[in-house]
Amino acid sequence: MRTTIFVITLLMSAAGLAQAANTTAEQIQRAAASFLKTFAEQQAENGFNVTHKTGRLDSRLALATCERPLAVSFSGDPWQTTQPTLQVACQGDRPWRMFLNASVSIRGEGLVAARPLARGERVMASMIAAESVVVNATRKGVITDVDQLVGMEMRRGVNAGTLMTPDLLSAPAAVTRGDHVIITARKGSFSVNSRGKAMADASVGDQVLVENLSSSRTVKALVTAPGQVEIPM
Repeated sequence: MRTTIFVITLLMSAAGLAQAANTTAEQIQRAAASFLKTFAEQQAENGFNVTHKTGRLDSRLALATCERPLAVSFSGDPWQTTQPTLQVACQGDRPWRMFLNASVSIRGEGLVAARPLARGERVMASMIAAESVVVNATRKGVITDVDQLVGMEMRRGVNAGTLMTPDLLSAPAAVTRGDHVIITARKGSFSVNSRGKAMADASVGDQVLVENLSSSRTVKALVTAPGQVEIPM
């Protein structure tokens, strides 16, 4: 009798374990594939073509039962790598999470140099061409709006066909060393203007040393526009 009870207990325990660990590798991969398909459809509406593939899992993998649909998300930015990692999580009574590798290629229109560009050259629309590129193949980010390029200066020279990325560009100087500028001393809505001379090159948003031509004092000012700087009163 005791032996019978012991065998029944073992069978019930085994059945309980099987029920508690029945989220399979196939279910996880299916959830991940569905997530990537939805991502691809969303990007297609914005003009991007996304191809994707999930990584492999050991078919023997079994995790605790999840009473809710599996939650899948990117653990990093898919726009900066073609090999993102997916987080698959159960948010049920027995929560768990795991990570799954994936391959994601996002192809869309990127901007490239239409001809060789020299260091310090001011970018114009005629210098830029649009080409189909894998926009997440570089961590530097791809520029897709020509308005973000026009008027910027090249930090270094590039060859024709080079993909335009933010690290290649810098904002042009709004003031240059020796320029005469208007210094605005401001407090709330009250302001006083005076004339000054910039002691260095600077772009809008930068701080620069300026000599006040009336007092001959040198002050640190914020560049607010070409030929315009501001200091607190």
